[in-house]
Amino acid sequence: MNVGAWLLWGFVGTLVLTTLLAGAQSLRLTRMNIPYLLGTMLTADRDRALVLGFFAHLANGWFFSLLYVAAFHAWGAATPLLGMATGFVHASFVLVAGLPILPSIHPRMAGAYAGPTEMRQLEPPGFLGLHYGFQTPLAAYVAHLVYGAILGGFYPL
Repeated sequence: MNVGAWLLWGFVGTLVLTTLLAGAQSLRLTRMNIPYLLGTMLTADRDRALVLGFFAHLANGWFFSLLYVAAFHAWGAATPLLGMATGFVHASFVLVAGLPILPSIHPRMAGAYAGPTEMRQLEPPGFLGLHYGFQTPLAAYVAHLVYGAILGGFYPL
């Protein structure tokens, strides 16, 4: 495994993915803000949540890029198309399994079947993140496809 390339392209891929998701939110394609959601798991301070969440998302992106690299080594190939296929699976997992269980582990998010409380005020994302807008799945897929293409296209085997 090429650790330097993994660290570099995992970082670049995560920055691009985060930028695409932030851009989608700024363009009002989605209300989902993953760094904010992650940060509010760690602190109730909204300003601090954005900073902590950004670094948590960066760490998650690096971790997931390690899984992509492991898959590339197992397949004996790293191409943009393989990266995009892996990104599709990754986004599918996040949208179908990850986001719906978030209220169960997030201390400040209302549940899917229980409304908000004084402590739990964030809206749950729901299946495919659709509570954050009907274009949320599209934004998530595009960002993860680009993330995978970067990793598959630039990680040297």
